[in-house]
Amino acid sequence: MDIESRAPHVTSQQAGLANERSSQIEVVGHGDDPRRSVAGVSERVSERPRVGHIQFLNCLPIYWGLVRSGALLDVDLRKDTPDRLNDALVRGDLDIGPISLVEYLRHASDLVLLPDLAVGSDGPVLSVNLVAQRPLPELRRVALGSTSRTSVLLARMWLAEAHGVTPAYFDCPPELTAMLLEADAAVLIGDAALRANYDAPRHGLDVYDLGTVWRDWTGLPMVFAVWAARRDYAQANPGLVKDVHAAFVRGRDEAMAHVDEVAAQAARWEPFDPATLARYFRTLDFSLGARQIEGLTEFARRAAAVGAVPLARALEFAEV
Repeated sequence: MDIESRAPHVTSQQAGLANERSSQIEVVGHGDDPRRSVAGVSERVSERPRVGHIQFLNCLPIYWGLVRSGALLDVDLRKDTPDRLNDALVRGDLDIGPISLVEYLRHASDLVLLPDLAVGSDGPVLSVNLVAQRPLPELRRVALGSTSRTSVLLARMWLAEAHGVTPAYFDCPPELTAMLLEADAAVLIGDAALRANYDAPRHGLDVYDLGTVWRDWTGLPMVFAVWAARRDYAQANPGLVKDVHAAFVRGRDEAMAHVDEVAAQAARWEPFDPATLARYFRTLDFSLGARQIEGLTEFARRAAAVGAVPLARALEFAEV
């Protein structure tokens, strides 16, 4: 998985315009439970699944596809920033949702992964950046956007291990101008990072795309966030988890089959033109196949080596 001064979030306006593995894998969620389809058939439940949605442009295609398919009628969608969604899923305030890779690794005993869903890149990601106003060897202070977790850890490991740089880090609201008043560099994600990707070089700043950084460093794709379900929820409601997963996969595939349409509609409300948004959406990798799992596993190994996450355990997927 790991953008913001006046960062546009996915809004009700956007909802309106959208109306038009590897070998170490175990499966969780068994039983002949009654099934309910996303169209709303069968299984009696007292509440719809509480499902998280990231309020950044990187997840707009999935949201667009969900709206277009009508699947939102069958979930209680909770839209928020990545860090708040991380915490909500860990606390049990969400049943299913996206979670940063770092937070998944820290809480894997309580969660199960949803197959073939992630936010990542195999090379440039465009919206996860380290922006520096001094050469990397001269960095003394680095500001960390408050919504960054996986990207923050990636930046710290890369600077320390690839460049021998160990600056002081401090948390800061993710607004680039303010961050660089107090720091030599800043880690940004999401919409603000996407904006910085185009604006920062005009002001003499260096932009290091952390998707590119990881690919050059390891030769592997980078997974910044995954989708997971609470383990207890998946065990009690395997049919619902399967239906939510299917809805997200269909929504993703529908959106990626109509990227230019998604981008044209989104550009009506965002400070980016349709071509920029279409390029961005096509750059993102929303899959979690064997190659992505290899990249995830390598990140987990390196993160555990520096004590940032527990030692890696076998990945466990919900039965879908």
